[in-house]
Amino acid sequence: MEDLVTQRSSNPGAGSAATAAARTRRGRCLAALAGMLCLAGAAAVATAQSDAPYPNKPIKIIVPFAAGGPADTIARIVATGLQQAMGQPVIVDNRAGAGGAVGADAVAKAAPDGYTLLLCNIGDTMAMTLYKSLPYDFGRDFAHVSLLASSPFLIAVHPAVPAKNLAELVQMAKSKPGTVTYGSAGTGVSSHLSGEALSLASGAKFLHVPYKGQAPALTDLLGGQINFMFANPVTTLPQVASGKLRALAITGPARLPTAPDIPTASESGVPGYEAETWFGISAPARTPEVIVNRLSAELAKALNAKDVRERLEAQGAIVIASSPAEFNRRIQADIVKWRSVITTAGIKMD
Repeated sequence: MEDLVTQRSSNPGAGSAATAAARTRRGRCLAALAGMLCLAGAAAVATAQSDAPYPNKPIKIIVPFAAGGPADTIARIVATGLQQAMGQPVIVDNRAGAGGAVGADAVAKAAPDGYTLLLCNIGDTMAMTLYKSLPYDFGRDFAHVSLLASSPFLIAVHPAVPAKNLAELVQMAKSKPGTVTYGSAGTGVSSHLSGEALSLASGAKFLHVPYKGQAPALTDLLGGQINFMFANPVTTLPQVASGKLRALAITGPARLPTAPDIPTASESGVPGYEAETWFGISAPARTPEVIVNRLSAELAKALNAKDVRERLEAQGAIVIASSPAEFNRRIQADIVKWRSVITTAGIKMD
């Protein structure tokens, strides 16, 4: 003991160095421990975020068309109802371009987490055949959540057209093939392809006249420049009521509650003919099934809300709340249906 005390006393610097080294080691240990605690805390936060119930942040619905159109209007009505049902903000994001392909592609490439959705429509099933260079496959690259609503067309003619019903219009076209004209909102859109489908179903040949939108087509129909068109019932029924146009048929599977006196096409001489547009919600492929099912259930709740339903019906829409499986079946059936129409008619967009 005495020798040890003597050695320390004779070399005081050695004690100081040992103490400094010990402090350095303790500092390194504390720094390492702090780093480990930070990493553990970050991992805990990440885990808590990933395990947080869906949804825990705003949801975005991409509308692949400009603001103000039918798709945008329906998306905003549905977004309001979904926001109330989900308890999170639901934002409508308009991304127009390339006939809807720009917005659809953005959703196809988005994270499959349920926070980026697509307001899709029947045109997406038609585009599968119309366009050969789409950057996505509508049947494969999306998890289809739910139908929202459908809307049939009203086949309306100018009063100067002698046909009093659809069967007579078909007979007119058969007697003078290619002389009975119909207008549409543009080549390849549903109001055009509905006419091609009518030609195939009835055996009559109609002459298609494309316009840049439905409004100019309706203007020319009112002026008698074209014979008929597949029109939006909401905007056209007032013209029918005033006598400026004559309604021949509804293209949906049933008569409209708002116009029960107008027969369906099947009732008017073209059995089995149906053509209607629809809107739905889709998510990126690989979105977890639990999220897809949750979205579908909450959309059904939103669509059944009285204010949402009334606002959609005011747009001429027939509200539909479907399961993901039902929506998938509808999409696959429409892809096949419109592929046949487009191929037979020889329509190409690119």
